[in-house]
Amino acid sequence: MAAEERLLVSKFLRDRPDDSWSFSVAREHNDAYGSLEKAFSMTPEQIVEEVITSGLRGKGGAGFGTGQKWSFLPKAVFPRYLAVNGDEGEPCTFKDHMLVERDPHQLIEGIVITSYAIQAHHAFVYLRGEFALGAERLGQAIADAYANGFLGRDILGSGFDLEVVLHRGAGCYIAGDETGLLSSLEGERAMPRIKPPFPAVQGLYAAPTIVNNVETLSTVPHIVRNGGAWHAEMGVNRSKGTRIFSVSGHVVRPGNYEVELGATFRELIYGIAGGIPDGRALKFFIPGGASAPWLVEEHLDAPLDMDYVQSDLKTMLGSGAIMVFDETVDPLLVAWRLAKFFAHESCGKCTPCREGSGWLEKILYRMAHGYGRAEDLDLILSFGNNVAPGLSWPPGMTTICQLGPSIMSAPVSLKRFWYDEIVERMRKDTERRAALEVIPA
Repeated sequence: MAAEERLLVSKFLRDRPDDSWSFSVAREHNDAYGSLEKAFSMTPEQIVEEVITSGLRGKGGAGFGTGQKWSFLPKAVFPRYLAVNGDEGEPCTFKDHMLVERDPHQLIEGIVITSYAIQAHHAFVYLRGEFALGAERLGQAIADAYANGFLGRDILGSGFDLEVVLHRGAGCYIAGDETGLLSSLEGERAMPRIKPPFPAVQGLYAAPTIVNNVETLSTVPHIVRNGGAWHAEMGVNRSKGTRIFSVSGHVVRPGNYEVELGATFRELIYGIAGGIPDGRALKFFIPGGASAPWLVEEHLDAPLDMDYVQSDLKTMLGSGAIMVFDETVDPLLVAWRLAKFFAHESCGKCTPCREGSGWLEKILYRMAHGYGRAEDLDLILSFGNNVAPGLSWPPGMTTICQLGPSIMSAPVSLKRFWYDEIVERMRKDTERRAALEVIPA
């Protein structure tokens, strides 16, 4: 497909009226639950095979094959559960928020089809606590689905039963990790678990559990309706279909944009999002949420391809949050602010993350506020090998979940693009303080 045809595909979001969240409008305009009848005419195994054929990969960050994940469930082990990850705690990521608010029935339909495919009779939607409007609309949508026979017992006369529980979190970033989410659902603190066992084998209540992201499940009805081959025709290489990217920061038109994978960062940032205001130049951009290493102008023509971005650019598309920063921005200030976020959100379970994230935040604070030393960046990177061995991407890990290595993404980016500049700046700061006889705090 030509590059210009990849833009603004919006097959799943197009022409949604303002009240698209309501049952009547969703049925009339969006054909909500229109894929269910076809799904129930198929066997669960056939649905799983269609999703594998589609090439659909998880859209929450990890990018693992959705159908492959479903197929990992142990045979004939029941009960089993579906957990829907709607926590979306990655900074500047707001696509799932929009999907829950604007079209909750699309999500519910995806939940029903997926539950049928994996033969789960209980599904839990874990929604970020701050999503008050989304919780209200999703709660009403679930009630309407029950009232109209799309949830509950014997759905559409298929003999399949499904109960859906809406569970609101309490604003904890680590609940976005699938095992942290399961711990929270069970009433404990949201702390990650060591894997194996993986959730598909032993998850919620020690039973086989599939954890899927909101956007992933919202795509499932379209795959069932149009076929796996239809979805696989879109995209590039192993990155099939479309993704919604949350573009924020210094762009003319920030927002959520659904594009076919294979479009470039330039087409998304400078085309759809309108570029940087007032003719200012690009300093850097973060391609996949706060956890991702940064990129600069030379990477704008790289494709939105999950594997290419990881293997060649040494970063990730992650949660689909693209944060754009212009030439007026100090990278050290951004690195410090991200470190402060991760230090605050660390659950404290793993020593490198619990102790290291707070220490890193303090060092970056002094570097960004005029109290740095020429050796500080090397000091940070030396420490980083203890939490993310090799300081490469994908990173090595000495922690249970990805939060620990994520704290090093910004410092590694500082070294990659501005090492000499930062060391010289720290040297000048030291000389200035000496001249003023200022003692660092």
